[in-house]
Amino acid sequence: MVIGLTLLAGMAMPAGALLAGLERVRPNWLDRELRHGIIAFGGGALLSAVALVLVPEGIAKVNTLVSASCFVAGGLAFMWLDITLYRNKTPASQMAAMLSDFVPESIALGAAFAAGGNGGVLLACLMALQNLPEGFNASRELQASTDYRTLRIAKGFALVALLGPLCGLLGFGWLSAYPEAVAVVMLFAAGGICYSVFQDIAPQAKLERRWGPPMGAVLGFVLGMIGHQLTMG
Repeated sequence: MVIGLTLLAGMAMPAGALLAGLERVRPNWLDRELRHGIIAFGGGALLSAVALVLVPEGIAKVNTLVSASCFVAGGLAFMWLDITLYRNKTPASQMAAMLSDFVPESIALGAAFAAGGNGGVLLACLMALQNLPEGFNASRELQASTDYRTLRIAKGFALVALLGPLCGLLGFGWLSAYPEAVAVVMLFAAGGICYSVFQDIAPQAKLERRWGPPMGAVLGFVLGMIGHQLTMG
């Protein structure tokens, strides 16, 4: 179950990449608004992962000093990664943000099943819905800055999706016995996501004289709220 659910959630990334390779929407203004709206939607989904899954689960297991330290460390680590990517002219900020919530959520899913929780299936569905726009955005980012074709990017994302089952099994078989370690991973990832959203994703979502795209962030966050409430129920 853990292997299947994490793989299903991960395969939403190459599915999003394939969607990004479809013919552009006409007219051009609609294509631009759609792309910026999907970028904002992915940012909202990432923020929901931080606010509703990663931080609440993390701070419940460790004290305030550890949680704050891990969150700040995650932000600093992603700042360093951002600087390194910029110096090497390798734009992959959206892909880094995509992986930064997929990996810890896969670990959390495995740990939840090991603990007998009943929210694993809903968490997997939420992960898949997050990964679809994130895969779309990361693919568009790579297409715009490299000569990679859609199929090559999708194949790469499919290989990355295999991290899901590996992390899920890690959480199920080993880290479930160490809830503090899972919390540290989640808080570290949350700090990194927070940095990425405000450094790279949110600025790309803005479009001059267009007010629709930011609503994508609202809708993305609402998606996380719905998944969180269903899980809690």
